[in-house]
Amino acid sequence: MAFVMAPLTITPAYKIVHNGRTSQVTIPSAVRMPRNLPNTTYWRCSATATDTSLLYEVENRKHDLLRAVQETERGLKTTPEQRSSIEEALVTVEKYDAGEPIDLAKLDGTWRLQYTSAPDVVVLFEAASRLPIFQVGQIFQKFECRNESDGGVVRNIIKWGIQNLLEDNEGATLLVSAKFSVVSRRNIFLQFEEITLQDIVISEQLQAVIAPALLPRTFLSLQILQFIRSFKAQIPVTSTSPQRRSIGGLYYLSYMDNNMLVGRAVGGGGIFVFTRAQPFVC
Repeated sequence: MAFVMAPLTITPAYKIVHNGRTSQVTIPSAVRMPRNLPNTTYWRCSATATDTSLLYEVENRKHDLLRAVQETERGLKTTPEQRSSIEEALVTVEKYDAGEPIDLAKLDGTWRLQYTSAPDVVVLFEAASRLPIFQVGQIFQKFECRNESDGGVVRNIIKWGIQNLLEDNEGATLLVSAKFSVVSRRNIFLQFEEITLQDIVISEQLQAVIAPALLPRTFLSLQILQFIRSFKAQIPVTSTSPQRRSIGGLYYLSYMDNNMLVGRAVGGGGIFVFTRAQPFVC
């Protein structure tokens, strides 16, 4: 609220008694505090300070969580002590968003996986650690729900590669697509629909075999390269009866803001920690 100073006017004198002597002083009315100044001004200042302090606290707790998962290779290598520290940091972050309804506009977008304990994801990391030729790159979760009120589409995106055959870490993209619906304030139900293999990028070594750089490229070699680049395989996922919802399809979004998403797969399916990423075009 802005205050405009009124023209300086002289008000009646006030008597002040000090050491038995009486004197008179005048106080310009323009500098006197109004008697009916609303208390809301002071409350607003206090709330702003409190909000800033809370935001600072939340960011610190989120940083603690990311620091706790930093040395785990996204969940592949964790000790009991690390898992305990991660769970403690996770619960601390979750309390700041407890009970708030899901904001689909905020959920919309691409999220990069930083940590998970989900067995069906960790097994990919384990396979890559045992088979040096197999590489698992970035993993994303993309929600498409900006203009929706009760659900949308979610795509699990896995970038991977095969040494000497496909480009390192990003030689192919596996998409697992599902529809989701909001079933409570914090729970969504996933109904998986399709698995897609796309965006094949072969290694330079394999390109040299198909179309040697020192020889003229034939029509057949060009057709092979074009086929590989445009290859896309889609496999429908058989869904269960719509009358019954498998508990494995429930996903509890325990914390969400503009740059962090935390989820728990209901039924012991593991926890997930994501951070906001650049938009991914499927």
